[in-house]
Amino acid sequence: MEFRGKNNEYIQIVDVNSDNCYLLEAFKESELSILWFVEDDNRMKIDNVEYKLHKNQIICLTEFHRIEPIETKQVKLIKWNRDFYCIVNHDSEVSCKGLLFFGASNVPMLQPNSEDIETLQTVMNMFHIEMQSRDNLQLEMLQMLLKRLLILCTRIYKAQNNYTDTSGNIDIIREYNFLVEQHFKEKHTVNEYADLLNKSPKTLSNLFKKHGEITPLKFIQNRIMLEARRQLIYSDWSVSEIQVFSRFFKSQEGISPQKFKEGKN
Repeated sequence: MEFRGKNNEYIQIVDVNSDNCYLLEAFKESELSILWFVEDDNRMKIDNVEYKLHKNQIICLTEFHRIEPIETKQVKLIKWNRDFYCIVNHDSEVSCKGLLFFGASNVPMLQPNSEDIETLQTVMNMFHIEMQSRDNLQLEMLQMLLKRLLILCTRIYKAQNNYTDTSGNIDIIREYNFLVEQHFKEKHTVNEYADLLNKSPKTLSNLFKKHGEITPLKFIQNRIMLEARRQLIYSDWSVSEIQVFSRFFKSQEGISPQKFKEGKN
């Protein structure tokens, strides 16, 4: 099912299995996606890390993730572009920026409970109904349903990670995560991000520690390492073009970029 508007805004909902699993690889610029696994024993590589995904697990991906399906049983794929709904511009509505999308070197993975699943299924049923509409309210209705889906996923993720703080601290962490995603190529210190947030580095460190997160510096390092691995594995760049990462890469990975690239070929 697909809705495509007059200004290139679109949303697609597709049932993916072994016959059309190539769709999991075909992400376009500015696309975000939610993958809801309908059956057990799905296997895929994301940024060259293998995941085994079971029934009712949900993951959230961006255009920058590199997907390699290995074994696909049954997956519901929901993907949309920025023109359809921009989570950055509408962060006050869904609060998933820097949490579900654009803010982690690890893949956000949700495990909804039975009550969550029932609510999510209701939203998906409404999507199917609304996709058949052809009136001038269809776009608004579909955007509303996507917003509802994103809010539900955000709540599930916060609940399973004990993000119960209502003081706004989680929003500071989310904004830090998002800023790192935007600037990790040129900003490599906590001080630089603390300045952008008008917070002290110590305040950020305490917030991350309070909520059981890795340190702010480690977050930056993990994002740099993710990019280095992506470029070494998936791009045509030579190792010499990635030498900016070389010393740091070896200290984090334990081997040189050259050996890492050779091991993946």
